Amino acid sequence: MAESNPLWTLLAVFAPFSLASIGGGVATLPAIQHQAVDVQHWVTAREFVDLFAVARLSPGPGSMLVTLIGWKVSGWSGALVATLAMFVPSSILCYAVAHTWTQHKGKIWHTALEQGLAPIGTGLLLAGVIGIFRISGAGWPSWLVAGSVAGLMLLRPRFQPLVALLCAGVLFAAWSLVD
Repeated sequence: MAESNPLWTLLAVFAPFSLASIGGGVATLPAIQHQAVDVQHWVTAREFVDLFAVARLSPGPGSMLVTLIGWKVSGWSGALVATLAMFVPSSILCYAVAHTWTQHKGKIWHTALEQGLAPIGTGLLLAGVIGIFRISGAGWPSWLVAGSVAGLMLLRPRFQPLVALLCAGVLFAAWSLVD
């Protein structure tokens, strides 16, 4: 049935990602890219990067990328199904976990689990960033700037990210003039 109806396929692909998005939607980007580009052939690698850029520039969460993929697959109904598939399952799970989580705050297992999940979420986020860099064909200047900004933000967590973004933009503008 999923093969004959693109809406069912969108639901079948994105609902599991919703439940696997520990650390945020960015953590699922490599898997979403694999499904959308390599398995389902909904978009090309270049289109995926373009849709990702549009999703990141638009207000709202970056995982709104699935809305754009859904729209590309099946118009407005595809956008709606993909968005609901990506956000509803995790929202229900989050609500249930948050309710239970607050009831057990302060217990030893609660603290251990909280401290253990933090590096997992960070690693998944990093994997998403690396996946985007790989499929976008980012060169060494991109890696250098991203690493430098990450280091800066680790050393100075209160540093204004918009200043870092502006500096990176100026660096890339200067780089494009040299190139």
